[in-house]
Amino acid sequence: MTQPATPPAAPAYLPAIRLLNTPDDGCTFETGRLPTKTHLAVGYCFAETTIGNEHRPHAAPRTQYVVTLRGKLRFTVSSGDTFIVEPGVILIAKDVRGPGHTWDLIEGDVWERLYLPFAPDADDHFIADA
Repeated sequence: MTQPATPPAAPAYLPAIRLLNTPDDGCTFETGRLPTKTHLAVGYCFAETTIGNEHRPHAAPRTQYVVTLRGKLRFTVSSGDTFIVEPGVILIAKDVRGPGHTWDLIEGDVWERLYLPFAPDADDHFIADA
């Protein structure tokens, strides 16, 4: 007797938010997801910022994934719209021109994160919400 075939596992995803430049070099964002088990052609570096060191408006220094390890932040884009980043949500920073975005640490006393830079023309694997 043969065993029934196991159906393939549904793809798994991580929640993600992508920062982008608008045509006038402002900054906006979109929500979506990143597929897991995807090879990423990236470098890496760790960073830590304590409370009181919140950034003023700035563009991303390069295209990069930002993986929050500790801290909860509110990001604000050019339009004044905001979103929350916390551990488990991947930020994709592609707003490399213009005044960029700001952030405020709203929970915890430190923002620990991992930067994963990637080439500007590389596929970021982001899937936008419908």
